[in-house]
Amino acid sequence: ERSPVMVVKADGRRVSYEREKILGGLLKACEKRPVARESLEQLVDGVERDLVYASLGGELTSQAIGEAVMERLHALDEVAYVRFASVYRRFADLNHFAAELNRLLDQREGKQKG
Repeated sequence: ERSPVMVVKADGRRVSYEREKILGGLLKACEKRPVARESLEQLVDGVERDLVYASLGGELTSQAIGEAVMERLHALDEVAYVRFASVYRRFADLNHFAAELNRLLDQREGKQKG
């Protein structure tokens, strides 16, 4: 039997890993977007495969989990990615939001030129 994986939060608290918490955040980010729940389940499966199970019952940072989720969500749906990132990264104001959008647009243009 595997020991529970602990997540180290930004403030240093340790909590048990909860798949449903990640899935809930993804469902909110994808609300009214053409993203199937099955795709989100697969996204979380990938995060778990790469991070949670690899921890072998140890600890993971919430940052590592969040970044892994955002990387996969970006590939799945850019609008949902921005929604998720705005909550995860706690965008303080419209300038932070605009900066992330500009970064995405620059990234997209780079791919189209390359």
